This record gives sequence, structure tokens and C-alpha cells, in this order.
Amino acid sequence: MVFNSLVYALFLPAVVGLHWTVRPAARRWVLLVASYVFYAAWDWRFLGLIFLSTAVDYTIGRALGTEQTERARKALLVTSVVTNLGILGVFKYGGFFVESAASLLARAGLEPNPALLQIVLPVGISFYTFQTISYTFDVYRRQLSPERDLPTFALYVAYFPQLVAGPIERATHLLPQLRSARARPDAETIHSALGLILLGLVKKVAIADAVAPIVNRGFSNAGDLSSVMAWTTMVAFALQVYGDFSGYTDIARGTSRLLGVELRVNFRQPYLSRNLTEYWNRWHVSLSSWLRAYLYVPLGGNRHGRWTTYRNLMITMTLGGLWHGAAWTFVAWGVLHGVILSVERAMGVQPDDSDRLPALRHVPAIVAAFLVWNVTLVPFRASSLGNAGEMLASMFSGPVLPASLAAWGEVLMIAGALVAVLVIDVLHRARPSRLVRTVRRPLDAPVTSGALTGVAVVALVLFSGSPSTPFIYFQF
Repeated sequence: MVFNSLVYALFLPAVVGLHWTVRPAARRWVLLVASYVFYAAWDWRFLGLIFLSTAVDYTIGRALGTEQTERARKALLVTSVVTNLGILGVFKYGGFFVESAASLLARAGLEPNPALLQIVLPVGISFYTFQTISYTFDVYRRQLSPERDLPTFALYVAYFPQLVAGPIERATHLLPQLRSARARPDAETIHSALGLILLGLVKKVAIADAVAPIVNRGFSNAGDLSSVMAWTTMVAFALQVYGDFSGYTDIARGTSRLLGVELRVNFRQPYLSRNLTEYWNRWHVSLSSWLRAYLYVPLGGNRHGRWTTYRNLMITMTLGGLWHGAAWTFVAWGVLHGVILSVERAMGVQPDDSDRLPALRHVPAIVAAFLVWNVTLVPFRASSLGNAGEMLASMFSGPVLPASLAAWGEVLMIAGALVAVLVIDVLHRARPSRLVRTVRRPLDAPVTSGALTGVAVVALVLFSGSPSTPFIYFQF
């Protein structure tokens, strides 16, 4: 983690207190300095990359606001994209392409001895790079006026609650909030913000970190697993990555809410989805909407016939996979999703984008979609394509039942964790059924709410003894 839990527990109240103590005009300076301190706690040298992205896109944004000729405007846009993606490419993909080329030459019988670049990946670089690119695109499209105040724009790029793992904020949503003199949060807002932070910690510590040893052990012995344990490992990873990433998002949203800024919702109960198309409307919403707006639609979207649509889906999801990491496993993951989304498009599959709870008749589709999702997660988690192949072989052709009682205990543990996650998701649907509203009503009562908070704190204490696992999306 950029800050360990104890340091962050001291850092956050200090920033919130100072932010609301100073006069409104100085608040952005408090947040800007705090954001740079937060990032520098990991490695101060990489602040230069944030400064460079900020300077380039601020300058280009101002120029786009005054330039009228389309040719010059396109040149400015290309400059922004090339600069940002160039930085991202060097730090995230340079070593990957050198190693891949060396491997191909070795297979051809040559013996290359390249000086492979040992490049440290700056934490969060993919997130703030996409955020600055979206700003330039929106100004270029005249959907947004360029930001003229440099400190405000710098804060948009480096805003610490969502700097290292999102959500990827649009300038049209975040910049107006950073400009305005925000009202001090009332008791209800503070209560909801702390509730989000606590929920995020529970997802991270009591779910994601608790199941991580099962995932690690499973992938280390992927070729020796029974079918039941291979599927259990994958369900455990589905819970880990969801608890880890949605937990971070909850913490980020709660932290930001204490500062009077609302971040966008990044997860909309994806494990209640009925197909993979719906998953991508509910999972990592800020990335999927970014890919749709700035890649899929400019490629032509679904406006030029079926085969062009399938091509655009494949390109978008393959590049989306590569965004996650410089490895062939992520490329395979992206290609797999592109194929599935294309097949669903050909079948006329329609996602339910509403906030209603699914009906009981949709349960088989939800289970089927979840199983397919687990299969697609294999290359996402695997250390190599060979490791992914071993896990898939165990899932579909290994011995069916585990041999030990300990393994059955892990199966029951993961089943219980899955039920807990589904209950949390059901209770958080924005438009619940009458039954869920009846259940939620007493949960919102002060006494019950206090008791649940106590249970959550106890769960954090009980599970905090396990080894801490860095947030998965810090590597992206």
C-alpha cells in the first residue's frame, strides 16, 4: 500500500480537519499538497511524471480553448495522447516488449543478450494517464471548457483519494466540484462516509485478504487440484478481486465524501449480472465507460454493421486487457472477453442496466454468467499462459472431489464468503424489492446500525492478523 493503514488513519483526519479549517480559497492548496505528499510516500521521484502530465495537458487544454482551425486542434490532441501514452508505454510496457522479442529470437535459435530494462512501474500511472487523456478529448470535442486555474487542474490529476486505483474520473464530473466552495458535510454525510470506509475495509480485510491464501496456494499447485478445488480457487479469486477493488473504491468514495467531493460509483453489484455484457456495465464502470467513450465509439462503435462492431469489440477489449498489465495473460484475458461480448452481441443479448433486483427466474442466468466470469478470470490471475492452462485443465478434467477434510473446509469457507458478498450486493441495490426494503428498514435503525458497525469492527480485528496483501489494482 502507498500508506499503511496506521499512517493513513492519522493522515486522513489531519487532512480533513485542515481542509475545513482554512478559508475556502485555500482548500484546494491543502488537497493538492496532501495529494503530492500521499503519492511521494511511495516514491517521490515519480512525482515528476505527474507534474509532466499536468503541465502538458493543462497547456494543451488552454490552447484548444483558443485554437479554431481543425488541423491545429487535431495536432494538439495527438500531442497530448502521444505524450501520455508514450510515458505509460515506456514505464509499463518497455520491458515486456524487449523480453518478448528476446524470447522469439531465442526460439529461432539465436542467443540474444539484451540489456533488459528493469523499470519500476509507478503506482497508479494507468489511472491518472487515462484521466488526463479524457480531459483533453473532452476539451477537443468542445464538451468541456478548458480549466484556466492551474492548481485546480493539478488537483484534478493528483486528487489523492482516487489517485492510485481510481475510479477514473471525468473532468466534467470532478473539476466543477474542485472549483466550487463546497459545503461542510453534515452529520448524515459524515455517517455515510465513515460507513463506506468501514465497508471498504471489511471487503478488503475480512473478504479479499482472508481468501488470498487459498487463491495463492491454488495457483501454485494448479496442475494438482481436483475439479472442485480448482473451481473453489477461482470463486475465491473472484471474491478477492471484487472485495479488494470495490473495497478500495468504497474507501476512496468515503474519504472524498468527508472532503465534500462525490466520486462516481465504480461497481454496481456485478455479481448479480445475467451475462458478460451486463458485467461490463457494472464492473469497473469508470474504465468500461472510458473505453467505450474514447476507444470503442471513435473506432465506429456499432454504427457500421455487424462485423465492424465485432472488430471494434475485439480491439477495445484486447487493449483493455493490455491496460491491466504488460503480459500475454492479460492480452488473452482481453481477447477472451472480446470474443464473448461479440458472441453475446450476435445472439442479441440485452443487459439489464436498471437498479432493480433480478427476479427469481433470472437466477440460472446469473449463476451461468458467474461461472463464465470465473473461467475468464483464469488468465487474469495466472502467472503465465502455462499456469492458466493447468488451472483450466484441473477445472474441467481433473479428479472431481478433493481428498482431504481441510479442502472441504475451504470449500465451505468460500461458499460462506460468496453468500456474504451477495447479501451485501442485494442490500445495496438502489431500487430493492419490497422484501429487501423490509429487511433494510431495521438495519438502518440507530441501534441495529451501531450493532452492525460493532460486528464489522470485530471482523476487522479478527482478520487483521493475517498477512496484509497490497491492493491488486495498485499494480495497474
